[in-house]
Amino acid sequence: MAPPEIYPLAQTQAAITSHSFNADRSEVAVSLNSNDVQIFAREGHEWKPTETLSEHDKLITSIDWAPNSNRIVTAAQDRNAYVWQQSPDPQTGRMIWKPTLVLLRINRAATHVRWSPNEDKFAVASGARAIAICSFDPEGDWWVSRLLKKPIRSTVHSVDWHPNNVLLAAGSADMKARVFSAYIKDVDKRPAASVWGEKLPFNTVCGEYTSPTGGWVHAVGFSPSGDALAFASHDSSISIVYPGGPAIYTIKLTSLPLLTLTWTNENSLIAAGHDCQPLVFSGSDGGWELTGSLDDPNSAKSAGGSRAGLASPVGRLNSAAFNTFRNADTRGIGSAPGGSGESELFTVHQNTITSVRPYAGTPGAVTRVSTSGLDGKLVVWDVNQVTPVGATGLAGRMAGLRV
Repeated sequence: MAPPEIYPLAQTQAAITSHSFNADRSEVAVSLNSNDVQIFAREGHEWKPTETLSEHDKLITSIDWAPNSNRIVTAAQDRNAYVWQQSPDPQTGRMIWKPTLVLLRINRAATHVRWSPNEDKFAVASGARAIAICSFDPEGDWWVSRLLKKPIRSTVHSVDWHPNNVLLAAGSADMKARVFSAYIKDVDKRPAASVWGEKLPFNTVCGEYTSPTGGWVHAVGFSPSGDALAFASHDSSISIVYPGGPAIYTIKLTSLPLLTLTWTNENSLIAAGHDCQPLVFSGSDGGWELTGSLDDPNSAKSAGGSRAGLASPVGRLNSAAFNTFRNADTRGIGSAPGGSGESELFTVHQNTITSVRPYAGTPGAVTRVSTSGLDGKLVVWDVNQVTPVGATGLAGRMAGLRV
C-alpha cells in the first residue's frame, strides 16, 4: 500500500483551520489558526512559504481558491470576506495579491465560504443565521450580497454548491441540513428541472432534513451529479439523502463526530473529523455503509514513531496513552518509567481533521484527496488505498483467534 504524502506545514505546531490548492496544485493557501493567509509553493518534495495575505483582523475560518479565475476568497471571524486577485505592482511590476472587500451585511462571524462551480458568485455561511450569496457588481466595481435567511435558526457551519450553479446546501447548528435556491437573475441562467424542483426563485427551500438524534450539522456535500446530498452531524452520524426516491440512509458511528466530507464519485465519499482519520463510505440509492479508512493504523508511520501495538477501532482512542490505561486495568501492566510518546496516536493526523478536499482527478472521478488538521499537517491520500473496517477494528484483530 502506497503511503500518504505528509507535509508538516505548521512548523510551530499551529493548527490549520482551512486549506485550498490552486488549479495545478503547485501552490496552497492555508490559515494557520491566525488572521493571515499563508501561501506555500511546492519545491520538490517540500512546501515553502512565499506570500502572506494580511487584511483580516480576526481568525480566518475558511479559504477557497477558484481554479479557473485564480481568485482566492477568504472569510473570517471579523464578519468580513475578501476576494484576492493577482495584479502587477505599479512600482516593481511583480505580481501581487490585491484584496477587494465584500459587502456581506452580517453581524456575526463568517464561518465557511465556497465559490460556485462557474466562479461567478460565492456563498458565505455565518453565525448571523444567514448565508450571504455574493456576486460582482461591475457598476460599483465591488462584490455585493443577498442573504438567505428563512428558515435558518442558528449558526450555519458549512455550505456546498450543486453542479447547476444555483442550488446551495447548508448545514447548521439548528440540527438541519437544507437545500436552498441561490438563483440571481442577472447572474444565472434559468436552471433545468432536477430532483430538487423546477421553479427556483431566490431563497426557495428545496429540501430540509433533520439530524437523526439532534446533533449540529457540521458538513454537507452534493454528489457529483447533484442528485444526492450527504451531511454529517455531531451525533456521530452521516446521512445520505436521495430526494428522487425519496430515501435517506443514516450510518451511526461508534467513533467521534465527523466535521468535513467530500465525494470522490457518485457511489463513494470520504469524511473526517475528531477521529483523526479519513473514513470511506460507499453505496447507492439501495443503501450505504462504512467500508474502511484511508489511514492504516497497523502500518509504520513515515515520521514520528511506530504504530505497533494493540490498536483500537477508534482513532482518538488508538493511542499509547489509552493502551497504557487499558493494560493497567485489564492486565495489570504499568508503563515503563521515563516512557515517551504516550499521547501519540496511531493515525497519521495527531489531532482533529478540519478539512478534506479533492486533490487529483475530475469531479465524479477523484483519485486523491487532501486533508489538513489541528496538528498542522497537510496530507495527500490515494482514495483507492482503503484499509477495510475489519482490518483496523477489533473484529479484524480477533479473526484468527482460536479457543
